[in-house]
Amino acid sequence: MLENVYLVKQASLLMIGLCLLTGLAGIAQPKPIPKPEETLGFPVGADFKLATYEQALSYFKKLDEASDMLKLVYVGETSEGRPWYFALISSPQNLANIDKYRNIAQRLAHPAGLTDEEAKKLSLEGKPLVHIDGGLHASEVAGAQHTISLAYDMLSKASEPKMKAILDNVILMLWPSLNPDGQTMIGDWYKSNVGTPYEIAPPPFLYQKYVGHDNNRDAYMLNMIESRVVARTWREWEPNIIFVHHQTSPFPTRIWLPPFAEPIAPQTPPIIAREVNMIGMAMAQALESNGQKGATHMGTGFDAWYPGYIDYMPVMQNIPSFWTETALYNYATPHFYTVRDFPQDKKEFRNESLYSSPWPGGWWRISDAIAYMQTASLATLDYAAKYSDVLLYNRYQAGRNTIKKYEQEPPYAYFIPQKQRDPVRPVELLRRLAFHGIRIGQLTKEVQVEGRSYPKGTWVIPMNQEYAELTRQLLDVQSYPDLREFPGGPPEQPYDAAGWTLPLQFELSVLPAMSPLPAEVNNAIQLLGGTAKDWQKDDKKDATPADFIAGIGFDTNPVSAAIKAPEGRLTGSGTVALISPIQNNSFKIIGRTLKSGGAVKFDKESQRYTISGVAKATLEQWVRELGIMAELTTNSSGTTVKPRIALYKPWTASMDAGWTEWVLEQFEVPFVAISNRDMSAADLRDRFDVIVMASDRPQTLKNGFAKGIVPPAYEGGLGESGSAVLAAFVAEGGTLVCLNASCDYAIEALHLPVKNVVAGSPRKDYFTGGSLLEVETDPTHPVMAGMPAKATVFVDGSPVFATLDGFKGQALAKFAPTGSPLRSGYLLGEKYLQGYAASLDVQQGRGHVVLIGFRPQWRGQPLGTYRVLLNSALYGGDLTKGKYGAADFWRSPSKLKEEEKK
Repeated sequence: MLENVYLVKQASLLMIGLCLLTGLAGIAQPKPIPKPEETLGFPVGADFKLATYEQALSYFKKLDEASDMLKLVYVGETSEGRPWYFALISSPQNLANIDKYRNIAQRLAHPAGLTDEEAKKLSLEGKPLVHIDGGLHASEVAGAQHTISLAYDMLSKASEPKMKAILDNVILMLWPSLNPDGQTMIGDWYKSNVGTPYEIAPPPFLYQKYVGHDNNRDAYMLNMIESRVVARTWREWEPNIIFVHHQTSPFPTRIWLPPFAEPIAPQTPPIIAREVNMIGMAMAQALESNGQKGATHMGTGFDAWYPGYIDYMPVMQNIPSFWTETALYNYATPHFYTVRDFPQDKKEFRNESLYSSPWPGGWWRISDAIAYMQTASLATLDYAAKYSDVLLYNRYQAGRNTIKKYEQEPPYAYFIPQKQRDPVRPVELLRRLAFHGIRIGQLTKEVQVEGRSYPKGTWVIPMNQEYAELTRQLLDVQSYPDLREFPGGPPEQPYDAAGWTLPLQFELSVLPAMSPLPAEVNNAIQLLGGTAKDWQKDDKKDATPADFIAGIGFDTNPVSAAIKAPEGRLTGSGTVALISPIQNNSFKIIGRTLKSGGAVKFDKESQRYTISGVAKATLEQWVRELGIMAELTTNSSGTTVKPRIALYKPWTASMDAGWTEWVLEQFEVPFVAISNRDMSAADLRDRFDVIVMASDRPQTLKNGFAKGIVPPAYEGGLGESGSAVLAAFVAEGGTLVCLNASCDYAIEALHLPVKNVVAGSPRKDYFTGGSLLEVETDPTHPVMAGMPAKATVFVDGSPVFATLDGFKGQALAKFAPTGSPLRSGYLLGEKYLQGYAASLDVQQGRGHVVLIGFRPQWRGQPLGTYRVLLNSALYGGDLTKGKYGAADFWRSPSKLKEEEKK
């Protein structure tokens, strides 16, 4: 009996086992995490191998298919039309509730109407959103490779305790690259040269359309499509940390980490600055724990004064945002360093307070750089996991504190009148601010503020809002501190610009209210585009470049779209339209007219351009669309403007040439890009009337890449033959337009009777450091047509001119003979400028050399001086007598020597 019972039990257990096996066979088993080499064809970090963006994206798509811990999010397209994604990486539970955590991040980012207790509760419920990316400087190659490795390790090691804690408590927004186009450009360029003498050759092109390295200087201006895609995505998600990888660590250190050097942006919220510093120290400690030597926080070099960095500007939006700089040799080529390569002060390997484990040298590979980056990224995620509620609550606190600050102290608001010299200009400024999440209002009736009357329609930026510090950082005048390398020594150079005040660059009247606004005024301010919560919603997640390129291209944001310029008007009668160069969009009409076969003339008497040969209906459409005030007349007198324009683009990949190209394209001015081969051709004058030469060092223009550095097709510069051809081009009636540093090249190569009086000046005596200065212009000259008598220009290592014996021509702009011309930034040695010229029209043979000793199109920012570049490109007529003759700026050699001695 017992035996039978035993047999029955055994049979039952067998049946149960079979049922369980059958059931388990029907359950889908987790897919294995694919290894990168299975998609790329090589391990990440292999010597001499770089993954292009297409390869990286292909791998991320496979991760998306294989894991429920990664989800790709489409954000738009790049300048070259590549589809752009970032990856959300977190636990399956977090990703299933992603809308909840995104809404919490949004609510804490915009604290109005939220109590401290409510914010604390949300901070405990939420999960930090951490943005980490592969960098945007494409030649700094390790960043975009490390994102592949980081994603694989996080998913393949998800069950390990430390990784599990990160996945459970943090939502990573991992961007394979912030510059997909550049990642592929550089990957393809390097692959084409590996194994040749040109393996580490610099690229003869910009690794992002138009801007190259300046893609990390466009954060607040949003001129580039990529800048807008990133800014829009941040406003949609409101991340709690932003970490961008770079590769320029000061040798021999292996990675530079925050804190930043002095000075930092004065409007930085203190609690956010402290958070950045803590994360920097957490990364350093993680590197030490891993035995990765050479981390530093060296206190010079990488300051955070300029807000144009995509990886620092968000600090003014209350987000801990920072970059690191990991060591780089060249691309994926390994290199061995010995102590002989080290600077003298690092050869002793002495432990320092901020460089406590000196790197001893040896091999440095891309795999090493990737490993350092991955440690830094994981340390940041670990910090976010451990202090998630503090991180979230500090976001709320920083915004709350900013609101309270500007309820109690000035400025309480900024007023921007609609009536400006160019009525479209304030729209261009305000749309950019709105795109960054700054709320803009408009007066519903006339009001009085501090004794000034503001009519209905005046725009207002109330300062009691969470991103007010960014508003001040962009609108206020900068005063860069006088930091010296040693007492009495030269000033410490800013890492970037010292002054950028947007109202000055845009040539706008923007007026701060320094007293609290009366209730009547506050009640008259109607916010545009709804509430902050309304405009955070975006129905255009699949936007393409076309959504961003049209006009200013900010219509994807409801607030930006609600900011409109007055509609343009075409008045009078006749078949000829008069348009003023005061209005920037006049140049779009000129460009369209030239392309459509119409006629353009410059009328010296009225200092306006005339347009004919265009149908009235077409003109009316252009005028309305572009916000232009134009007048019809029957008089078509003036000098015909139909220049054949060339823009010189050297193989050394000039960012300034890229920005010049961008401006010309924005205003639809027809031109042809030419290279060294064109500049050496004897038929240059037969092909072109005007050649524009962007700012570049004279030696770079003259010599280009040295022989053996790059493939032979890209060697050399203009050389002696190019100088001779240019001289003949001008002598035969051509116009050469030189911007900023290239003026020195023209002075030397064409033997112009002009001297740069600040060339060779010791930095302890004279220094400007990327600043805004005031000049007196001659608006009666075609190049300066439309400029105010006193104008603000951006200078950066700029020449200052005196004319010498034999000079023919005239000055276009000069510095006042007394006082300081500084408007924003830093200036040491104003006496070196007083009374000298900032721009000249030099008559040479039958042609002209236009020397513009400033940067009229600097990074696409100074809308107030665009017209100087555009007028110059259209200028090819006879010399026009103006207000300033040569005598005003002429200095004899003996006079110059006397002044130099002083």
